[in-house]
Amino acid sequence: MAHCAARWNGSKLISTRRKCNLSDSCKIAIVAALEREVWPLVKDWHTIHKQHEGRAFKFFEHENAVLVCGGIGAQAARRAAEAIIMLYRPELLVSAGFAGGLDPALRTGHALNPRLVIDAGDGSRIDSGTGEGVLVSFGAVADSEQKASLARAYGADVVDMEAAAVSRCAQAHGVQFMACKVVSDSRDQRLPPVARFVASDGTFQSFRFLAHVALRPWLWAGVGQLARNSTIAAHSLCKQLAASTQ
Repeated sequence: MAHCAARWNGSKLISTRRKCNLSDSCKIAIVAALEREVWPLVKDWHTIHKQHEGRAFKFFEHENAVLVCGGIGAQAARRAAEAIIMLYRPELLVSAGFAGGLDPALRTGHALNPRLVIDAGDGSRIDSGTGEGVLVSFGAVADSEQKASLARAYGADVVDMEAAAVSRCAQAHGVQFMACKVVSDSRDQRLPPVARFVASDGTFQSFRFLAHVALRPWLWAGVGQLARNSTIAAHSLCKQLAASTQ
């Protein structure tokens, strides 16, 4: 694989050794779950649709970076990671997105690059060799009780649903891995019932969710807080991505 060091100047990735474009094997590939998590970063990027193993994926391209939003959950993340690796041959694969806080000290908008990624499903662990802290990937949207249990069981700082699957794909293909996460909900925050609106393909059924909430006024405050937290987290995540991929 051709080596190409890169830095990010805040809006684009720039090669520090030689010119590198999307036909080279020296890109940074980012796998996120939902577009709203990374929209501040990719809103002006070029978009292109490609097929991999019979599935359509929407990629965002800019200079030496490429990003795909694969959907929520391990299987969606695995499919997206395999697609971006096979189609773009990156040198670095980043699992980026929102995470739930397990450490009570971590508040909404706190960004981190966890070094250790643990799969709660089988207990496997991958050390990325960069960053600090521990992330555990769980098979469902974790509520406050589950967060407390995961914190005790794994000594983790944050929980997500995708990083372990992405890290395993990177390991299988010999690609460097990094996690870039931001807290979107603190340990004690009670979330609206979002899990039931995650489809089997990892997409979030926004209209069904909004219709559900519209008829239940007691959920409005929590949904409003979730929306505000998501905006804070998205901007923090995109800043962290820029800084972490320099």
